[in-house]
Formats: sequence, structure tokens, C-alpha cells
Amino acid sequence: MSSPPERSPPAKTLPTKILLAIARGVLTVLVLLDEIARPLYRPLADWLASLGIVARAEAAIARLPRLAILALLAIPFAVAEPLKIVGLIMIGRGQVVAGIVILAVAYLASFLIVERIYQAGRDKLLSYRWLAWLMAAIETVRVKALTWVKASAAYQSAIRIRDEARRWLRGLRA
Repeated sequence: MSSPPERSPPAKTLPTKILLAIARGVLTVLVLLDEIARPLYRPLADWLASLGIVARAEAAIARLPRLAILALLAIPFAVAEPLKIVGLIMIGRGQVVAGIVILAVAYLASFLIVERIYQAGRDKLLSYRWLAWLMAAIETVRVKALTWVKASAAYQSAIRIRDEARRWLRGLRA
């Protein structure tokens, strides 16, 4: 018996190409913003993690039952997500600086707090099969999206510009 002939993937239509280009553009901007912001928030996250009170809080969180950790994880989202919407509304109403500040604080707080809670209770949280599956799926999508974005010409150009700016700044300091 012979196997069926291989089919080539269907040709992408113009609307599909346009949607993919828009998606790649949005993802590229988000990845680039993360590349810019990471050097700013990572030292803050590392400093926060080094505080004794945070270590004690993480130890206390790790002793909680997994449902309590899951509920605790939801609290920063319940506070930060509405604040992000408020920030966007403020920007839309012309209060750009205040809106950006609220957005930045909401993102930073939710990122720092959620990361610490998740890391403290990670083992218990991942004992929920649905959450372990979801986190694995999110990681798979994240890796594929990053690979897709990093292969784009826009990303490569932005990285070249970033590297040139870093060399220029180092030259100023020398």
C-alpha cells in the first residue's frame, strides 16, 4: 500500500497575510518593550527578592495549601488589572503622564508580586494538572512567538539600533 500524497499547506490569502503582519508587528513591539524594560525592572525584582521580609513571606506562602496560594495569586490581578484600564482611560482623556505612571506601577506591582507568589508556591500550584498543562502551553506559545518575532527584520533592526546605542553610550563613559 502506498501512503497518500503529501499536501502542501494552503496558500495564505491576503487577509491572512495582513492579519499575520499585524500580529507580528504587535508582538515585535511587545517583545522590544520587554527588552527595554527588563534591565530596569530586573534589578528591582532581584533586590526585592533579597529582602528578609520577602523571604519570610515566601516561606509562609509555601506552607499554605495550594488553593490558598491560588487565591493569593489572584489578588494582585484583581487590583492591578482594573488599574491598567484606568491608566488607559486616563491616557485616552489626555492625561498621558498620569496614565503612563498608573500603567507602569500596575504592571510593575503585578509582575513583582505575582512572580514572588508564583515562585513561592510553584510546586503546589503545579500539582493542579490543569495549571501545569496551562503553564506548559503558555511556555510553548511564548517560545514560538519569540522565535517568530526574533526572526523578523523589524526585530533584527531594532536589536542593531539597541546595540549601536549601547556602544555609543559606552564610548561616552570612556
